[in-house]
Amino acid sequence: MLILTRKVGESIVIANDIIVKVLETGKNSIRIGIDAPREISILRQEVFDAIQKENILSSRKTDNIDIAKAARLIGNKGFEKKENED
Repeated sequence: MLILTRKVGESIVIANDIIVKVLETGKNSIRIGIDAPREISILRQEVFDAIQKENILSSRKTDNIDIAKAARLIGNKGFEKKENED
């Protein structure tokens, strides 16, 4: 981890197109501004962690899907068992 010291109004540049600027400091917190291209996702850590957790939970819910049943639901006859097969 790179650790830098910055004063209010000072910035750092990441990968030529992301600018992080210290806007304000307080007793227990700081405010930063981030200027980045729209295609760059910027999330607070707790939001990122919550999204990751939900993604893991939703993927576990679909692990037990019966492929033949799913194929019938979407009308794909190629995946269905023939009546004579066991």
